[in-house]
Amino acid sequence: MTKMILCGVGGQGTILAAHVLAHAALNAGRNVKVSEIHGMAQRGGAVSTMVAIGDDVASMVVGEGEADIIIAFEKMEALRNVSSLKLDGSLIVNDETIRPASVLTGRAAVPVDLDERLDELHAHVIPAEGIAREAGNGKAANLVLLGAASSALGFPESAWEGAIKATVPPKTVDVNLKAFAAGAASARERERGA
Repeated sequence: MTKMILCGVGGQGTILAAHVLAHAALNAGRNVKVSEIHGMAQRGGAVSTMVAIGDDVASMVVGEGEADIIIAFEKMEALRNVSSLKLDGSLIVNDETIRPASVLTGRAAVPVDLDERLDELHAHVIPAEGIAREAGNGKAANLVLLGAASSALGFPESAWEGAIKATVPPKTVDVNLKAFAAGAASARERERGA
């Protein structure tokens, strides 16, 4: 079984990405369970989704040290959720920092060593929004991040393509397919360089 967490901030497409992931798993003949935590999503609050994929999935709950993959849509959410990552798990992080209300009001601060901590965790930090813009729309960063995680899941390309076509708005299918492919290419480049 593969356990995953997708985490970000409201408005980043975290929940849509989880739906694409779930559809791809089903298209690949796998069982999948998804749990969403919206928080204050409409106001830029934390959003996280737990996903369990396998032949027989009893629960989607991901406890401390149980996540095979964490896809973080922003850097601070990556650090906030990293305790759930397995020692040999994969951490895929969008190279973006969104300052929460507590930082904007001066009650908290962004850690000065944020990038160093992610580096120590061997995170795959990618400029997902920039890659998505090159594909045609910066809002497709969520699909770039899914693409970066796709090789670890081993689903056939057709499962992903069908999931994207069934889940995203029809007028955005092409740009989302391009964004997904660019994210997958980014992961392959990183693996070759490792």
